[in-house]
Amino acid sequence: MSAEAIIEVDDLVARYGDATILEHVDFSVRRGEIFVIIGASGCGKSTLMRHMIGLDRPWSGTVKIEGVDIHSSGPQFRVALQKIGVLFQNSALFGSMTLAENVALPIAEYSRLPAGLVDQLVRMKLCMVELSGFEAHLPSEISGGMKKRAALARAMALNPEILFLDEPTSGLDPVISAEIDHLIRHINESLGTTMVIVTHDLGSILNIADRAIMLDKGRRGIIAEGDPRQLRKNPGHEDVRRFFHREARSESLPR
Repeated sequence: MSAEAIIEVDDLVARYGDATILEHVDFSVRRGEIFVIIGASGCGKSTLMRHMIGLDRPWSGTVKIEGVDIHSSGPQFRVALQKIGVLFQNSALFGSMTLAENVALPIAEYSRLPAGLVDQLVRMKLCMVELSGFEAHLPSEISGGMKKRAALARAMALNPEILFLDEPTSGLDPVISAEIDHLIRHINESLGTTMVIVTHDLGSILNIADRAIMLDKGRRGIIAEGDPRQLRKNPGHEDVRRFFHREARSESLPR
């Protein structure tokens, strides 16, 4: 494993039944970077993320975190999975639980800390995402952007080395999206947390990503990799150019 790589995806093939979604996908994520997975709808972005966090098992190939195959058996893979936190696209907060209870859940599940210390940690995590004073609120009582921040606090509850974020700005207006982007960059820079983000939000991609890979549905794999600002200037592939300049395929336009 490269000294700077914290995640390695090697020759990954993802299938559901007879349908092959991804094949022969290879890349690594460097420690401390904001790494973004981009591409058109249906290209396999969320599928790739599900394989990277251990929810789905590859048809073949491996996903390694700090050299440990997360789909292997034994205690090592459990340790590797505890290094990650996940923010799902719909936030996935428990509606019957307060924000504090949502954030406390993983801490109580995976640690033996006394209740008083758990409460302190919960308040600290909510403060980090600018939700101090909202500990007793239910998810239904806060805005969409606040739900995203609360879900981010929960993802950070166990101080993960890696955060996986699935469409963190989806459904938010431009101002709130910019605030989420700023928060992501702040966490990355202040804590050194490695970020893996699935998004189609071009503004976010250009504002916060250190590096990106672009997936293509037809090719079932990666068609571009690098600094997204450079990919926008020098796409090297027609589909990459269309993505960064938001252009439709000519054959798909109405006649």
